[in-house]
Amino acid sequence: MSTDSIPSEDLPESRNKTGGDLSGRRLGDFQLLRRLGRGAMAEVYLAEQVRLKRRVAVKILKPELAGDRTYLQRFELEAQAAASLIHANIVQIYEVGCVDQLHYIAQEYVQGQNLRDYLARHGPPDLSHALSIMRQAASALAKAAEQGVVHRDIKPENIMLTAGGEVKVADFGLARLTHEGAANDLTQVGMTLGTPLYMSPEQVEGRPLDPRSDIYSFGVTCYQMLSGSPPFVGETALGVAVQHLKSRPKPLEAIRPDLPPMLCRIVHRMLAKSPSERFESARELLRELRRLQIEHFGDDWPEDLPGWDSLAAEMADDPRVAATRRLGELMKLNARLRARRRRWGWLAAAAVAAFAVGAAAAWQFVVPAPLLADAKPAPAKIAKEQSVERQCYRAGRLGTEAAWRSVLEYYPEKTYYTLRAKQQLALIYMRNEEFDKAMEIFDELSKLGEDQLELRAFGLAGKCGVLSLRGEYVESNEALARLWEIHDRLDNRQMKSLLQYAIERNRTKHGQQTAPEWERWLSEQFRQGD
Repeated sequence: MSTDSIPSEDLPESRNKTGGDLSGRRLGDFQLLRRLGRGAMAEVYLAEQVRLKRRVAVKILKPELAGDRTYLQRFELEAQAAASLIHANIVQIYEVGCVDQLHYIAQEYVQGQNLRDYLARHGPPDLSHALSIMRQAASALAKAAEQGVVHRDIKPENIMLTAGGEVKVADFGLARLTHEGAANDLTQVGMTLGTPLYMSPEQVEGRPLDPRSDIYSFGVTCYQMLSGSPPFVGETALGVAVQHLKSRPKPLEAIRPDLPPMLCRIVHRMLAKSPSERFESARELLRELRRLQIEHFGDDWPEDLPGWDSLAAEMADDPRVAATRRLGELMKLNARLRARRRRWGWLAAAAVAAFAVGAAAAWQFVVPAPLLADAKPAPAKIAKEQSVERQCYRAGRLGTEAAWRSVLEYYPEKTYYTLRAKQQLALIYMRNEEFDKAMEIFDELSKLGEDQLELRAFGLAGKCGVLSLRGEYVESNEALARLWEIHDRLDNRQMKSLLQYAIERNRTKHGQQTAPEWERWLSEQFRQGD
């Protein structure tokens, strides 16, 4: 990549003035499909890597940055360092390049939402879900620290959540390009409050950083995830920064007395002002989280997630992976469903069609299992992994009924991961019109306790839909009424589509009226593209 300074007048016309939409352009092996968003450093596009036929995210540097030779040198070095991080919980960088004076990074495309958006929609997650997020993000930090990479910008926006329960940390190493020397910039007019909310004290003061700075920023993120707001807020970036240096956060246990005291101690240790008082490393943090998992839930987790490189090699020739790329086949799904003649007849097919349409619209949030219907099935026997977490991770990669059943067969004790496996099996059974099997799972999930509200909401929504299909309209509306108390915990678009179908069917077939709050809420969910 050339490091010569690029005059603005030499930039392509579409980027020279306003950074116009580049959708439809091709950069080397990457066909840009649509713009996903804009950041301080770059614009992000969904793209197709033509040679490998896979979806990727392409970040294109803004013109004012691409014209700075020093910046480009640092950009290349930092991106290459980040690309060396191969881990299941790190968004993988595939390529750094320049085509037609457009400098770009091609990276893994994560189908999901970031933690900031999740918290805005749902508030603090259930305890088991929160621990899973912490565990996976800390694993990413441990991997980076082992290779000498400091993230510098850990915050909810950079923690991605997939529908299958995976966590991926984005933008490793790249934050250095925009946030180095932050102590000198905090008084700028227009300085945003985003990143300063999560800065470590040493970062605020412009001192050298090591991995313990990331631990502090992650502690701020965890505090916000568990309490509902960051430990320090203010009207200006400088005001927030001063609090990181001088103030003590309100005790987490005072805000959330329901949390295990050990978890509160872990978070506050991460927030220690002095790096020497924090966890020495993310690996030490992981050991404490593991001990908390064992003491509170009674089950263990592995020291490391499976290596991304080995899984990628296994999947390279899997025809199922290629099948997931054919998004266009979703348009044919309704016709296939209408052709099926099974126990529930055309009404069942219509419900599943609505269910599938929800999957299509929620493509970025839901694993697109309907696309796998025509792919060659994976071997029926799934090998046993070393732990339930690894087994669940493998099942998420394969996406088959056999893979998800292997989680329950090898690890029958009820844990967060076995419940997630049952959730995925219920989705598969609904797509296959095996409603009795799905109903068994929905019924079990609907009875979960206060620590599993997201899964309880999922179960109640499923019960509402299946009961409506069976013609049990009164019972369907009863499930709907129970769901309203925790409806904001429902985070699955397919279930929301099924609810829409059930509400309309209950009204037209049996005159069952639904509270107008339901229709307003569902309308808002789909209007927002949730």
